[in-house]
Amino acid sequence: MNTTMNVEPDALTVVNQLRDLAADPLNRRAIVQDQGCLPGLILFLDHPNPPVVHSALLALRYLAECRVNREKMKSELGMMLSLQTVVQKTTTPGETRLLASEIYDILQSSNMSDMDNVNEMNSRRRKAQFFLGSTNKRAKTVVLHIDGLDDSSRRNLCEEALLKIKGVISFTFQMAVQRCVVRIRSDLKAEALATAIASTKVMKAQQVVKSESGEEVTEPPTLCWFLSKILQ
Repeated sequence: MNTTMNVEPDALTVVNQLRDLAADPLNRRAIVQDQGCLPGLILFLDHPNPPVVHSALLALRYLAECRVNREKMKSELGMMLSLQTVVQKTTTPGETRLLASEIYDILQSSNMSDMDNVNEMNSRRRKAQFFLGSTNKRAKTVVLHIDGLDDSSRRNLCEEALLKIKGVISFTFQMAVQRCVVRIRSDLKAEALATAIASTKVMKAQQVVKSESGEEVTEPPTLCWFLSKILQ
C-alpha cells in the first residue's frame, strides 16, 4: 500500500527536475546527449498520472528549442510514436494534446522540405483542433514581463502558478530580461496569467505588446496589477 502511494510523487519529482534542467538553454544539448535522460522522458509520456506526462512534454519542448537536438530527438526510439499516442488518446487533456502535437511538428519538420513541412504541420494542426473542440481552435503566444522574476526560486513559484491554469500549453523563461513566453489556448485571456502570477505575492506581470511603431511596450496597469497590490 505504501509502496504504491510513493510511486506518483517520485515520478513527478524526477520529471519536474528534468523539466527545470531543460528550462536552462545551457543544459539542453547535454540532456539530449545523456544516455538516460531522453529515454526516461519518453517513458514518462506513457505515465498514468497526467501531470507527469505534461511535465515531460514541457521538458521535451524546451529541448526541441535547440535546433541541434531535433534530429537526435526525432530518431530516439519511441519518441515520435509516444507523441502520436498522447495526441490520439481520448483521455489526454486538451492543452497536453496540443503541446504533444506541437513537439511532433517541430521534430517532424527537422529534415523536411519547406512545402512538405507546411503540409504536414497544417495536417497535424487540423487533427489537434478537432480533438480540442470548437472553442479551442488555435493557440496563441503571450509575452509577459514579470517584475520580481530574478532567481530560480521565483521562477519555480511562477511555474507552479502557471501550471495551475487550464489552457496553458507551454512556457519559456528569459531570466536575463525578466520575461516569460507563454503558449496558451485562444480562449484564455492574458489577464488570467497575470492574476495567477500576482497570487504569488512576490511578483507581478504585464503583457509585452508591439506599438504601432513596432516598438515593444508593456500594457498599462490593469485590474491584475491592482490585484497584485492588494495581495502584497
